[in-house]
Amino acid sequence: MQFRQQALARHQSPEDLDLPVRLARPQGRLVLAVTVLALAGAAVWATTGSVTSTVGAPAILTHGEGSYVLESPAAGQVTAVLATEGVRLPAGAPVLKVRTEQGDTVVRAVAAGRVTALAATVGHIVRTGESVAVVEKVAHADDPLYATVYVPAESAASVPAGAPVDLTVQTVPAQQYGVLRGHVKSVDRSAQSAQQIAAFLGDGQLGEQFTGKGRPVAVTVRLDRAATTKSGLRWSSSDGPPYVLTSMTLATASIRLADRRPVDWLLP
Repeated sequence: MQFRQQALARHQSPEDLDLPVRLARPQGRLVLAVTVLALAGAAVWATTGSVTSTVGAPAILTHGEGSYVLESPAAGQVTAVLATEGVRLPAGAPVLKVRTEQGDTVVRAVAAGRVTALAATVGHIVRTGESVAVVEKVAHADDPLYATVYVPAESAASVPAGAPVDLTVQTVPAQQYGVLRGHVKSVDRSAQSAQQIAAFLGDGQLGEQFTGKGRPVAVTVRLDRAATTKSGLRWSSSDGPPYVLTSMTLATASIRLADRRPVDWLLP
């Protein structure tokens, strides 16, 4: 009570009427000035700046038309393997010879391509419709590689055609050679099932792998060319790896989405 009376007496003292009123201390003015400058900078950035966002997804290097699984048209025993893995075959070329009750049957390539896997050996008993080989649809040695990126369906709509893409290739040390460059060529209209992916890649395990978190949308990426690198492709480093990349190589893609002004999400 005593302190309150002293404070009131000092406040009501006539001698205090001539003292200047201190609105703020110098430290307060400095803080206020910094705050105003920060708000002004944020306002300018919100109206003139841009925000870059990316979407990451698993990818695989393939040729444009993918692969197909070659099936035996009849049940019997394999008596000869007429193709070799890694060799390109024309359409109709013999791959296997199967002895059946009606005689020998030749299993032939449906379309021109490169044999990437042979599942049957001499003496193997095959059933009708059993998978005996995987053939990648590539007719010429210089057919270009693409990257197929399996983007989550909820992110695919925001991927624009022509968007730049960085690919960390599984078989290439990124710290030494950098990342592979490319641009989005096309975006599929619908999400794909494990069966659809397996049919395109000729590998059921990859179909399950790429759909582990839901049905994705396939984004085709055109790889940037470079005449000065051993791989013939453009990398974030000057030279890239000293070898040529092959199809069915796994990678991780980072797709750069269209730049947006921050005000779009600051102000609804």
